[in-house]
Amino acid sequence: MVVKTLKRALALGISTSVLISGSAMAADTQLLWGDTHLHTSYSADAFMMGNRDAGPDTAYRVAKGEPVIHPFNRVRVQLSRPLDFLVVADHAEGLGVVRNLYREDPDLGNAWFWQRWMSAFFLGQIREVMDNPEGAIADFSARMPEGNVAPDGAIDPIATSTGEERVGPIRWIIPPKTLTSIAASTWQSSVEAAEAHYEPGVFTPIIGWEWTQAAMGVSLHRVVMSTLDGPTAATIDPVGRDDAPYPEDLWRELDALQEATGARFLSIPHNSNRSRGYMFGEKTIRGEVITADFARTRLGWEPVIEVTQFKGDSETHPALSPDDEFADFERFEFNVQRPPQHWNYVASVGDYARSALRRGLEMEERLGVNPYQFGMIGSTDSHTSIPSSEEPNFWGKIAVDSIPENKRRENADGIVSGINSFNGWNMSASGIAAVWATENTREAIFEAFKRKEVYATTGPRIALRVFGGWSFDEAATGADDIADIGYAAGVPMGGDLSNPPANGDAVQLLIRATRDPKSANLDRVQVIKGWLDDSGNTHEHIFDVAWSDDRRPDTAGKLPAVGNTVDLMTGRHTDDIGATEFSVLWSDPTFDPGQSAFYYVRVLQIPTVRHSQLDAIALGQDTPYEGPATIQERAYSSPIWFKPS
Repeated sequence: MVVKTLKRALALGISTSVLISGSAMAADTQLLWGDTHLHTSYSADAFMMGNRDAGPDTAYRVAKGEPVIHPFNRVRVQLSRPLDFLVVADHAEGLGVVRNLYREDPDLGNAWFWQRWMSAFFLGQIREVMDNPEGAIADFSARMPEGNVAPDGAIDPIATSTGEERVGPIRWIIPPKTLTSIAASTWQSSVEAAEAHYEPGVFTPIIGWEWTQAAMGVSLHRVVMSTLDGPTAATIDPVGRDDAPYPEDLWRELDALQEATGARFLSIPHNSNRSRGYMFGEKTIRGEVITADFARTRLGWEPVIEVTQFKGDSETHPALSPDDEFADFERFEFNVQRPPQHWNYVASVGDYARSALRRGLEMEERLGVNPYQFGMIGSTDSHTSIPSSEEPNFWGKIAVDSIPENKRRENADGIVSGINSFNGWNMSASGIAAVWATENTREAIFEAFKRKEVYATTGPRIALRVFGGWSFDEAATGADDIADIGYAAGVPMGGDLSNPPANGDAVQLLIRATRDPKSANLDRVQVIKGWLDDSGNTHEHIFDVAWSDDRRPDTAGKLPAVGNTVDLMTGRHTDDIGATEFSVLWSDPTFDPGQSAFYYVRVLQIPTVRHSQLDAIALGQDTPYEGPATIQERAYSSPIWFKPS
């Protein structure tokens, strides 16, 4: 193995799209930055938690780099750098309903007097609650499911649920026809905003929504994204859990939409860390044995997962990866239930990406197809219409948390947020989706997702290339045309390797990671390998393959920490440590041509200040109320899989 650290900075700050490759592909690929998971005031929970007036138009304006007024604290906010693409992913369930009912009385048609009186009384209550931020949060918390924990895959939470989440009297006071009309007009408005902001080659609004299912507190949420154009999108209705309660129902409905529209769709699971083991289970949600057909269907519809966002990091957990010193990162151990939310949290194999990738190898051995062969992205899941993923630019992921006094509060049961529930200090600023696409258009970005040539970062714009192959030359690490070499002699992240050479050469990874010029230096590059042994058991190992400064591993192979230059009085760091770029050719020293495996790259920054410490500094405190003072931001590549012949 040869490790080479380069001190050459690429011109990453010139544009939000960085052209890296030459002409090895049919077309060049460029690095695009986006957010596939942003909520606006059209989502009921966003509206209830303080986002009253920032709709899709505001979201797209922010993403394009324009200044806007924050929907709650009313200050001017602006991204430090624009995005290249954005998915406004408002909840399909009750789309626009709470917003509309708060603003105006519904059209009740020929409703009888008693219904009109009840409607007026109910709407008056809604408006009174909404006008009090603490009351709105408490009301939202009260509508969550009870804390009846479903064992890992033991029951069907959707069939078992009796609708225990308190949806309130909307459905029986307001006629279904009226609610449908509100949702339809809201969807039209969202589609029109997306089409108005589409500038192919410059900025791409991708039309989509969120399918939201959390029966019995089991988070099974998916973001749907598509290649829909505006006129076609206007002819459909977004699919929610009422029409499709199970993921396979969602896929069936998306298949019907593909047939009807000619557009393409995919589904992106997110917050698997809160799924109670169900997101990447050994069985279906219904408790049925997963078949090869089911696995193939899931793989087709869900090529990518969202691995990091404001509700924590879903790469792995210390309980699942005890030998990983960096596994304890942005843990979010709160269940989807009424407070208290964390007392019964248990990390399950089906909750986290790395253990799911391992489980996928086991299932492929039995079924001949891997249902969990997914790529990884980050996104924000912000409910403010503001797709911010940078610690210094953190304005709260729910609108009311943009004011420090609102972050630590008692709910209706007298329980202090953050002790038994989540709040603005323990939320993450994550994340962002990095995409190697041939151009900045809906079709090209969608294609990159389908082939999994995407990766996640927790916020910084770390440029990352990973190629797998058998015959790379060491000189490739210093080449300007590393992408030309990678595409010509191997496969990019998200690809498959097979047919190892007869000479016994091992899997090689050609890796280049370059720092975000507006963030911090890099600490190290790691390769995470998972494999299936001859007995059918899976394992994982973490290889440090490149690192900064003059550190050397100890006798046990452990690399010393890079250090920490953060000044806790100012929040500033220095780049006296770390490297601007790593370029490395790594060969797997444990390669066995008879064992299936996956490899993904994790890039760590040097420590920087976390938003919680910045708040503490601003408030004149030594330490944050909650959350760590510093953070080691990171990037996760999509894996490359080795499949024995």
